[in-house]
Amino acid sequence: MTTPAPATAAPAPGSQASLGYALGALGVAIFALTMPMTRLAVGDASAPQLPPAFVTAARAALAGLLAAAYLVAVRARRPARRLHAPLALSALGTVVGFPLCLALALREVESMHAAVVSGLLPLATAVLAALVLRQRPSWGFWACALLGTALVVAFAAWSGGGRLSAADGWLLAAMLIGAVGYVAGARAAAGLPPEQVICWVLVGSLPFTLPATLWWWPEHAASAAAWGALGYVSVFSMWLGFFAWYRGLALGGVVRVSQVQMLQPFLALLAAVPLLGEQLEPGTVAFALAVMAVVAVSRRMPVGQPAGASR
Repeated sequence: MTTPAPATAAPAPGSQASLGYALGALGVAIFALTMPMTRLAVGDASAPQLPPAFVTAARAALAGLLAAAYLVAVRARRPARRLHAPLALSALGTVVGFPLCLALALREVESMHAAVVSGLLPLATAVLAALVLRQRPSWGFWACALLGTALVVAFAAWSGGGRLSAADGWLLAAMLIGAVGYVAGARAAAGLPPEQVICWVLVGSLPFTLPATLWWWPEHAASAAAWGALGYVSVFSMWLGFFAWYRGLALGGVVRVSQVQMLQPFLALLAAVPLLGEQLEPGTVAFALAVMAVVAVSRRMPVGQPAGASR
């Protein structure tokens, strides 16, 4: 297995950058099903299924067992001590904070509503990456990021009537915590093959997630669909999706590739139609096309090397 370019390096030109975008897009497509699947797993306030805390712990525990088997199969070396802190921070963001906040919110709001708010994740990731990884996006790039975020916020106002609730607070917290986890994972990818980053994060969390899964095991029966949805968010959202995502970030650059996440809310909206029976409005399609156009333009905007990087 080849070692990726450091996450703090400038995006490589040509085919490597294109591959980074392709893998990032694949990861986003996998993650897009997370919200409707989580909604299926936890149910709603009127028909609850699996408890949100159980879903959070169980998805990480199952993915952690798979990750442990993978690390043994590839004979992975233990991470260096300097990587322990970013791996732990990534675990707090991607294993605990984001899934729990999302599951709590989806008990109260529909998947489509949560998908709209998730459009803020790319900007949060880009801002944190620029600060922590010392990357220097151009003004044009920031303009595209802000325009894409403005479109998402406008869509939220259009579809939700501007109403905010406690669930919106959980969703906003999920976006911020998720961005922290993504950036911390990208930093760890500077010293590990990207596929191993999420594996070590999950394996390191097993002493907590396995007991928590047993502690919060549901007392009441849940539907087969809820258990199936838990299986998806465990195997794909919590594990395999990060193989593509972290490799894409390493190849294409965190700040730039993170903007592909702008498409995730609208992919989630489309997925919610067959999975949950929610209605897709024509206006949603218009907003989706507008965001896609902004993402396409953002790809052409320069992103400078980190401060102090060799030239």
